Amino acid sequence: MINYSLKCAQGHSFDSWFQSASAFDKLSAAGMVVCAFCGSTEVEKAIMAPRVRTGRKAVSGIGEPERNSSEAQAAPSAAASTDGPVPAVSADRPEGGPGALSAPQSGQAGEMEKALGELRRKVEENSDYVGRDFATEARAMHLGDAPERAIYGEAKPEEAKALIDDGVPVLPLPFGRGRKTN
Repeated sequence: MINYSLKCAQGHSFDSWFQSASAFDKLSAAGMVVCAFCGSTEVEKAIMAPRVRTGRKAVSGIGEPERNSSEAQAAPSAAASTDGPVPAVSADRPEGGPGALSAPQSGQAGEMEKALGELRRKVEENSDYVGRDFATEARAMHLGDAPERAIYGEAKPEEAKALIDDGVPVLPLPFGRGRKTN
């Protein structure tokens, strides 16, 4: 899969994913790549910065980023289709919309980081961190074996799914546990 920054004849900028560079060329020549804003089929690639990964573990043997099994299960799948026009997702759209592929603009990124930081601060101030014992603690509180309190911690995807299936009210947090690094 390849992500291209695109631009239509009307000047709208947006991003879209394609199966390969030749797939973009083929779909574009057939008039199947359309602007997400105005529907124009006059779309061309815009200037893009190269995506450079550093470090030995950053890239697998086939050139794709390594993902652990929980990321692979949580990540949405994308596939290219030649059945009709390929809608592209906008980098300029303020709401981001479902399936947004672009990084937020600088102002939005700052606001989101600030909101996530505030959420993290409130969770850490008002909850107990139970680490990898989260599933055990949450289940014990749900069954009445432990006193109820606000907790947060880490759970494997299958543990979280089992808690949800058993009716234990849990929610994923949009941040990980802060760890010290060298």
